[in-house]
Amino acid sequence: MNVDKFMNDLEKKHQGEIEYLQAVREVLESIEKVYNENPQFESAGIIERLVEPDRVITFKVPWANDEGNVNVNLGYRVQFNNAIGPYKGGLRFHPSVTLSILKFLGFEQIFKNSLTTLPMGGAKGGSDFDPKGKSRSEIMRFCQAFMLELWKIIGPNTDVPAGDIGVGGQEIGYLYGMYKKLARENTGVLTGKGLNWGGSLIRPEATGFGVVYFAKEMLGTIGETFLGKTVALSGFGNVAWGVAQKATELGAKVVTLSGPDGFVYDPAGISVEKIEYMLELRATNEDIVRPYSYEFENVEFHQDKRPWEIKVDIALPCATQNELDIEDAQKLIDNGCLCICEGANMPCTPEAIETIQKHKILYGPGKAANAGGVGTSGLEMAQNAMKLCWPAKEVDARLHQIMTNIHETCLQYGKQPDGYVDYVKGANIAGFLKVANAMLDLGLV
Repeated sequence: MNVDKFMNDLEKKHQGEIEYLQAVREVLESIEKVYNENPQFESAGIIERLVEPDRVITFKVPWANDEGNVNVNLGYRVQFNNAIGPYKGGLRFHPSVTLSILKFLGFEQIFKNSLTTLPMGGAKGGSDFDPKGKSRSEIMRFCQAFMLELWKIIGPNTDVPAGDIGVGGQEIGYLYGMYKKLARENTGVLTGKGLNWGGSLIRPEATGFGVVYFAKEMLGTIGETFLGKTVALSGFGNVAWGVAQKATELGAKVVTLSGPDGFVYDPAGISVEKIEYMLELRATNEDIVRPYSYEFENVEFHQDKRPWEIKVDIALPCATQNELDIEDAQKLIDNGCLCICEGANMPCTPEAIETIQKHKILYGPGKAANAGGVGTSGLEMAQNAMKLCWPAKEVDARLHQIMTNIHETCLQYGKQPDGYVDYVKGANIAGFLKVANAMLDLGLV
């Protein structure tokens, strides 16, 4: 396989799908050597089959607002690969949703789910619906209309969606309520459910907890810990909440949060009641962080800026794709940052990653570092199947073990001769080999 030639051909077929093509190139560049050393992959067309989704379902979602006016949004489900288990991946409700973004997320999900070692394939879905500014009744009606189409193609052993940006516990509740009515059964067909109806303890915090557990293992390779470190964090949703909580528990001081309007810098640290306020802020359904600077003293708000200019020891981008560019990376490096670990999906641009790795800074890619969310979703699926509910301590221990195992796998395939760990290569090779070998075992299907 020649990566450049393959990508040139792929770009002709999928013109303009920038995010998707970016995700594919990253994986192919990491696995090129391994792929070419195993001719059975090429003869079986593994890459050609892996980069194309099994199917893409697109549908209209008509719904009525509170004034009785009809609105129409687009809905999607990208079922990418189910070689190692049922399709698994979140639903995103945001005006930025496009097919390219969902294909990139679904493709990443294949390898992320593979790394957890749990039997889950890769998928993603969502809509360009914007929950911001909508009433709860409007969100409910949209979720019900969305599920009227989605329910036909999902199931506990077929495709198990979860939440993502714009889809939290309340949206999952509305979606599951309609699924249950249509399918006439209670099953583990969605994860991120409420605790009263099949959810798992610590699922909302799990992605953030997992990011911190992975970063902790990374820091351990250079003899460092979170104790006494300052942390820059982007986003202010569930991932950021979990990160702030767990990093603080480990003795770090989280000093930033961000939203589309800018970022807040809190030199005293975001802990205790401030972490709870993050949830209150998110619950307002207003996608801004500026109110945080009004709520607490000595907090700076930096309008239309990103938090990477602040001098910190650890940077954890937890907002959205391509939010940390080469200039941001250079600022962090110049300020002595030890570790950059992704809590979002592909938040660092390729140029930023190249710069970070060139300077031998610890860098954890999202497909490894933020796998704690889907890992705990897998644990929720297991609890649903057994009709059990594990205590929080047990779920957390299993999550911690999943993240430790992912780190060890990345070391196995990513450690370089000079001792530096290329976590991108380690994660991509490990995730790919499991899926590719499963595809060989299953034949041409």
